[in-house]
Amino acid sequence: MIPMPDDARIWGVAVLVNSTCRLPLARLDDMLILYLRGEKTTMDSRDMQVIGLCRFSYPALGGFQVEHDTPSDRSAFLYARDRIEERFATFETFTLPPLRAQTDGDFTFLVVIGDDFPTVYHDRLMDLLRDIPQAVVQAHAPGPHRAVMKQAINSVRDDRKLPCFQFRMDDDDAVSVTFIERLREAAQDCRPLLRKNKHVAIDFNQGWIARPSKTGIDASPTVEPLWTAGLAMSSKPSAANTIMNFGHSKLARFMPVVSFTGEDMFIRGHNDFNDSRQTGRVRKVDLVSLSSEQDALFRQTYNICSDHVRRVFSD
Repeated sequence: MIPMPDDARIWGVAVLVNSTCRLPLARLDDMLILYLRGEKTTMDSRDMQVIGLCRFSYPALGGFQVEHDTPSDRSAFLYARDRIEERFATFETFTLPPLRAQTDGDFTFLVVIGDDFPTVYHDRLMDLLRDIPQAVVQAHAPGPHRAVMKQAINSVRDDRKLPCFQFRMDDDDAVSVTFIERLREAAQDCRPLLRKNKHVAIDFNQGWIARPSKTGIDASPTVEPLWTAGLAMSSKPSAANTIMNFGHSKLARFMPVVSFTGEDMFIRGHNDFNDSRQTGRVRKVDLVSLSSEQDALFRQTYNICSDHVRRVFSD
């Protein structure tokens, strides 16, 4: 700590130093540098970059509970017609509608695919993303799951002096239309934690498990800690690790976690091709058709329409 007599005054940086507070030396040095450069010395979450990552059937080495002998075997599994058709339908009806309707549109939506993604599917994906200006598509060769995702996320990070918020979602998940707005509000409330820690997790733990089909949407409300779709993580400018460098269920071992309950913030997709369902290691979930009130809630909270779901899954 810096010893300062009560009557000590330092002119020119008075706004930072002429107070009775006692700041750690390293923190004071950071503030002085920013002040002398004419940069902001306060943290405003509106200035933070937000990046959402979605792996669209990327044939990673690792990262799947289903094992394959070779990358080509994995690609064959991922690109099989029945599976890819279901992923496209869920991506179109669940994942994208709330992203289009975000109340805060200042975010980057990074979609990672394999460099062997068939052209017909690539063109179809680009067509779905055409009206989402936040979307960035990257094609990567098969590689170690966490390392490739770390590279992908860091490649779209801006050179900002504030923490970057990152979230991840599968191509059958969804977030609420207020997700980015609420994330910035939470970050603003948690500024002391963000200043002191390399990483901080924000966990919106209330949402739904839902299955889309040609009959509409079957769903069940849930409150679950550290599920991927409602989870975000801050990363200081000096930190190279991303949200993909940590197992989502184990984040509390490595950083502070702040949880928020009381508002529906995510949908976890439930379908025949969930990775965990291929191994049988998944709990049984009882899903029922949405009531008219729940259907209206899905429209308002997620911009997801049962009629749209029925139409797409019936094609």
